[in-house]
Amino acid sequence: MEGNRDDLMRIIQSRYPKLSKGQKLIAEFILKHYDKAAFLTAAKLGSSVGVSESTVVRFAIELGYEGYPELQKSLQDLVKVKLTTVQRLELTHNLVDTENALKGVLKADMENIRSTLEKINEKTFDEMINAIFEARNIYIIGLRSSNTLADFLAFYLNLFLENVRSVHQGYSDIFEQMIKLNEKDLVIAIGFPRYSQKTIEALDFAKERKAKVCAITDSLLSPLAARADYSLIAQSNMASFVDSLVAPLSVINAVIVSVGMKKKEQVGEVFGILEEIWAKHDIFN
Repeated sequence: MEGNRDDLMRIIQSRYPKLSKGQKLIAEFILKHYDKAAFLTAAKLGSSVGVSESTVVRFAIELGYEGYPELQKSLQDLVKVKLTTVQRLELTHNLVDTENALKGVLKADMENIRSTLEKINEKTFDEMINAIFEARNIYIIGLRSSNTLADFLAFYLNLFLENVRSVHQGYSDIFEQMIKLNEKDLVIAIGFPRYSQKTIEALDFAKERKAKVCAITDSLLSPLAARADYSLIAQSNMASFVDSLVAPLSVINAVIVSVGMKKKEQVGEVFGILEEIWAKHDIFN
């Protein structure tokens, strides 16, 4: 990751002498504040250094990008794993209109789902579903902000599979919970920037035990994907200091539905029994 950053910075430095006066101002700003520049629109970046939006676009093209969005994405890929929550909070006003946060966040989430739909690999998705049915035991781990996603997946898979284990940090060490893991098992790991070190260590442990690993994460460059046999990529670009997990949740929904459709009869029986239990014990209003 650091090497990628240095490559981009070297490109900017090598092109610097040939840049126009306005483009040099942009280059200097990015070299000094690339973490902030990554989350500025072309218009706001131009305003920050005193040049027009079109100058920013031409600067991106001069670096070899098709346009500013491609340059911005390269910058975001470099910094999003390193930003602290405080830094995210400082950048939020650049990502979301404070006067209309509702629409800003919803639009960002819609874009994350659209991008995920375009990029996700259906063959990998099918291979993961097959791996779920082939596994002796399925271990699901997602820590910190990904914990909710992991619990959601485990909750529904537990309704119609008998071999699902949810791995949590706290009441016992994660390695103790995975002590019987072997090559017949599958680990499903969920993680997004900033990636939990414990999740990464759990996957290293899984690989040592020769278990199959599936990652639900944001990029093939993710440390989870680097350790996985199957990687489902879900866009999670943040719209604020809060992680955007809408697209990952949609992918997890698809996993649950796909598994459920393959066990249609069992699912019908389970929910029939559950409806009787819910009615008997007044679970729902």
